[in-house]
Amino acid sequence: MEDTFKHKGLRAKLIETLKSKGIKDVSVLNAMSKIPRHLFMDSSFLDHAYQDKAFPIAADQTISQPYTVAFQSELLQVKQGDKLLEIGTGSGYQTAVLLELGAKVFSIERQQELFKKTSKFLPKLGYRAKRLIFGDGYKGLQEEAPFDGIIVTAGAPFVPKPLLEQLKIGGRLVIPVGEETQVMTLYIRKEEKTFEKETFGDFRFVPLLEDKS
Repeated sequence: MEDTFKHKGLRAKLIETLKSKGIKDVSVLNAMSKIPRHLFMDSSFLDHAYQDKAFPIAADQTISQPYTVAFQSELLQVKQGDKLLEIGTGSGYQTAVLLELGAKVFSIERQQELFKKTSKFLPKLGYRAKRLIFGDGYKGLQEEAPFDGIIVTAGAPFVPKPLLEQLKIGGRLVIPVGEETQVMTLYIRKEEKTFEKETFGDFRFVPLLEDKS
């Protein structure tokens, strides 16, 4: 569980890459500069940990490209103390970014293998989410709603209605929508029944799994 000077140097280079690609939110860049991404990956990928690329993790999933993590985090506009719901805990890297930004994080993971692994791993690094839940992200987390923000880290073929319903007025949902490729989409809840929608170009995510049982 080492984080060496070499890792910190590679991380600093990655932050410069993110800036060059248009990430401007200083709090997001600072958060990502602190998190040892290499520890969230299989050891054979250590040399690749600070390249701006997605990589495979357990259960046929991926750890998202750092640019994607930064882009989604920036769209969320996280403020200290915000109550956030993350759909797709995955490796826990995005979770750690949200926690570094000072949010209270509730995170749902559909893959049992990843859920068990990440539930044990995050606290070892000192990252403590409010709750990590093994469950169906399409349903959100009604008992903890409403949320200041909801982030979906897998490709959704459609926007699950419960996620929109579980936003506070003024709350933001960041979700990649589509089948083969996804369009990054932001919904802001303006009133009870009114949402503002904005799109931000194409991304590629693993699919968001639904519990069909």
